[in-house]
Amino acid sequence: MSGICRARLAEERKAWRKDHPFGFYARPVKKEDGSLDMLNWEAGIPGKTGTIWEGGLYKLTMAFPEEFPTKPPKCKFTPPLFHPNIYPSGTVCLSILDEEKNWRASINVKQILLGIQGLLDEPNQADPAQAPAFHLFNNDRAGYDKRIKQQAREMAA
Repeated sequence: MSGICRARLAEERKAWRKDHPFGFYARPVKKEDGSLDMLNWEAGIPGKTGTIWEGGLYKLTMAFPEEFPTKPPKCKFTPPLFHPNIYPSGTVCLSILDEEKNWRASINVKQILLGIQGLLDEPNQADPAQAPAFHLFNNDRAGYDKRIKQQAREMAA
């Protein structure tokens, strides 16, 4: 792992431990030998209060490339979520996670996770990643809301 990448991820971890949004968690994964794998993090994003996502805690992996922060991490929900901007594999489709779109090296872990939380309740109609969720969201909003509330119950914090 490059020195820049290692130093930045150590700073990210320190900043997160000092100050992070209520209900969220983010930490490097522990290897079998007990050391931390700084390139692979596990995170949890709570559903926003007052939305159909409320009550759920959505688990996510963050895989940081060797080129971080020049290149963004790949963020993936495990298990995959039913959502218009989440691929069936669980990978998040969000412009701030796309180096061709809005990724900037200054974006931090906190901003990424808050951005993903915002995306949950406000799907980007212009960038669908999962056809069934996209069609249900556009054609049967009540059905979509019911499905998301059920998902939130299944993933209760």
